[in-house]
Amino acid sequence: MAVPKQRKGRGATHTRRSANSKLAVSPRSVCPQCGSIKLPHHVCPNCGYYRDREVVVTE
Repeated sequence: MAVPKQRKGRGATHTRRSANSKLAVSPRSVCPQCGSIKLPHHVCPNCGYYRDREVVVTE
């Protein structure tokens, strides 16, 4: 069986392990009613509209 001649360094190990641990930014969209930022396919927390209809009554 093949054996490495030298040990891999700490930097190479950490680089390989951290390659898949990046934080993903959640997608954002703009509410067409009030213009605030909201999650796509969700009711706007600011105005309560979803698909041009008021779903949640806000004040």
